Amino acid sequence: MFFRNLTLFRFPASISFDDLETKLAGAALKPVGPLEISSRGFVPPLGRVDGDEGALHHRIGDSLWLTLGGEDRLLPSSVINDLLQKKIDDYEAKNERRPGGKMRRQMKDDLVQELLPRAFVRPVRTDALVDMKHRVIAIDTSSRKVAEAVVSQLREALGSFPALPVNAEVAPRAVLTGWIAGEPLPDALALGDECELRDPADTGAIVKVQRMELAGDEIETHLEAGRQVARLALSLDDHASFVLGEDLVVRKFKLLDGAVDQLESTERDDLRAELDARFALMAGEFQRLFEVLEPALHLSAVD
Repeated sequence: MFFRNLTLFRFPASISFDDLETKLAGAALKPVGPLEISSRGFVPPLGRVDGDEGALHHRIGDSLWLTLGGEDRLLPSSVINDLLQKKIDDYEAKNERRPGGKMRRQMKDDLVQELLPRAFVRPVRTDALVDMKHRVIAIDTSSRKVAEAVVSQLREALGSFPALPVNAEVAPRAVLTGWIAGEPLPDALALGDECELRDPADTGAIVKVQRMELAGDEIETHLEAGRQVARLALSLDDHASFVLGEDLVVRKFKLLDGAVDQLESTERDDLRAELDARFALMAGEFQRLFEVLEPALHLSAVD
């Protein structure tokens, strides 16, 4: 269990996670109904282990692991449109006139209601790491919409959760550009081999670089042309690699051998212990990453 992306929100110190299990139980996932498109709710992060349903949250130290589960009915628009066209053609053949817009909309609604109970159901899940020490929640997605849906569900479960996307008091693009231009990086960080450069104008050129020495002459040429860094690959203490964007989303997060070796050095007899160890490692590396990024980008807190 390792997150691949980190979309971050800050929450105030006043938030309490007391009686969390009971509150999450009131917002647990329910099976999607026969006439519903989707359903969302919290599920056990560890899943079913040895027949045990498990708790709806998992805690290690100051870190919580939550999982928002879901069930989506698969009803492709192409299928609906094809069947709708056949119904329209049949109506036109019988009545020698084309149905009006209101009737076509009603035909489509009726068709969806007819097809939904027979549609396949796809399970989905989105994991979240709540760092109570730094008052930040990291959601395993690069989609702001998906992340906000998780925060919204947690807000509904807790009754109050005024979390906001992390905000930098400096321009992230300027900081990233400075790092690639030779300004000192925070001690724990090192440049990777990937970046995305953009012209300041919204309609300007976008240059994506992969598997290249970022301190080389080609990158310097782009910087001299006025292009700025919108995404930058970095590594943390040789324990994790990631791509940091000017939107403050961490993408392509990956634990490296220096961190994963800690797992292999410890013997565990069951799946639950393995997942517990993986989450402990993930939580520790995330806290270290946030402690480096917070002062570097002047990430603001929520009062």
